[in-house]
Amino acid sequence: MMAFRKWQHSIHLSFPQLMRSGSQTQIRSVSPRCCIVPVHRMSFTTASGPKCKGTQPELTSKKHAKLKRGNFARLSGKHVDHFQSLLGSASQVLTEDLDGYNTDWMNIMRVSKILRYCNDQKLAVVPQGGNTGLVGGSVPVFDEIILSLQLMDKVISIDQMAGVMVCQAGCILEKLDEQLADYNLMMPLDLGSKGSCHIGGNVSTNAGGIRLLRYGSLHGSVLGVEAVKADGEIIDCLSSLRKDNTGYDVKQLFIGSEGTLGVVTAVSILCPQRPKNVSLALLACSTFDDVLSSLKEARNQLQEILSAFEVFDNDSMMSNQTNLKLMNPLKEHNFYIVVETSGSNQSHDEEKLNAFLETVMGSEIINDGIITTEPSKIRILWGLREKITEGLLHDGYCYKYDVSLPLAHYYRLVEDMRVRLGDRATRVVGYGHVGDGNLHLNVTAPAYSAELHSLIEPFIYEYVAKLRGSISAEHGLGFIKSKYIHHSKSPQAVVLMKQLKKLMDPNGILNPYKTLPHTD
Repeated sequence: MMAFRKWQHSIHLSFPQLMRSGSQTQIRSVSPRCCIVPVHRMSFTTASGPKCKGTQPELTSKKHAKLKRGNFARLSGKHVDHFQSLLGSASQVLTEDLDGYNTDWMNIMRVSKILRYCNDQKLAVVPQGGNTGLVGGSVPVFDEIILSLQLMDKVISIDQMAGVMVCQAGCILEKLDEQLADYNLMMPLDLGSKGSCHIGGNVSTNAGGIRLLRYGSLHGSVLGVEAVKADGEIIDCLSSLRKDNTGYDVKQLFIGSEGTLGVVTAVSILCPQRPKNVSLALLACSTFDDVLSSLKEARNQLQEILSAFEVFDNDSMMSNQTNLKLMNPLKEHNFYIVVETSGSNQSHDEEKLNAFLETVMGSEIINDGIITTEPSKIRILWGLREKITEGLLHDGYCYKYDVSLPLAHYYRLVEDMRVRLGDRATRVVGYGHVGDGNLHLNVTAPAYSAELHSLIEPFIYEYVAKLRGSISAEHGLGFIKSKYIHHSKSPQAVVLMKQLKKLMDPNGILNPYKTLPHTD
């Protein structure tokens, strides 16, 4: 790559080992079980989930004591017997040792029969995928039944010519991407939790991730959905057509509605061609204005080969170094940028990337950087961005926020939050998908503090609302954020949402207390 020679003092063409041996911390995942779970002890903690050090979280119903349980039936032996008769095995019905176990169904007809029965008996149900959410959208609040689709994990078809895959909702995102590689295709989304999250949950929450900049949201990538309503009626909109302009686009109701309107059981998704060449650059700069200038140049010069543009601040990098023992391959700077390019013509792509790097280095927007095309080293560099969440949990307790903001105000929220919280917080960090305006603001402390929590909320939501941003860019509203929906949606829009909920789930059994305000 001859163009780099004139600034080899800045761009390191050799790739140092970033991680010391034995220093990595892995997040455990739960092995799938096939069971139906009447839940009495499942819970989540506000803002972040269980703390890293293994203490049990406080029950949601106790933590939110003012929240009243809905007028739902309570699970009885009669109900358990009925579920056993449907599933054909008593071993598939658990009533004890419930933490971490879910309900799995092998086919859509069983989902339909169970939901019809639950609706008739007014038993509340919480649909659950990989349970990787951060807003309490997939866990019960009181004693709802968990309905997990972990065993609905089959790929139904892959059309290589059309670039369309049809699969069941329980398929794990990373495994789908691996299967698509055999057809020279790829998934249009990529998430840090890809090793455990399910495509049904991704669709139900309209998950974003690092590839949204290139391929757009799931509202565009999902071609069809199969879902089951609360009364057991199966809605078959599992089209694989890219163009279908016949009536209302019903599938969109299930994308991003967090299982409150129906349970997604299968999806048809448009899969782009897998790129032949991928390059990744880790760059460093001094100010957030430099980040924005780099983004502007990347959009201008890289255009069709730009597949990701991520940012994280020095406090995020320091968390990686301190808590996970990861090594920073660059000199310490205030901001770090991850730029990924992907395409089909190596010489063309390298020429464009070289021109971009020469511009940002020559104008002193970027002060330092490293670039690689080797897959193993690309994974290590991506790890510096994707392991931030894991590293922050080691501080004790982590308050997590996922917002969209105009780029001019993107990092100002982080700076203002630091001033507001002062030394009450261990860290206040900002990172995320700056290419689409999505900021992840995380605050850590040794333990949960109601005082600290009250300083963050509702301040952060009011701050975002004043700038006409979104209080949930990609994580959904779930239980935690549902009462703040008015900060991002008009009263008229919220009323229409409630009308849709009443129409599609009259008894309100599907994922109660989630998405829509539950205190109104």
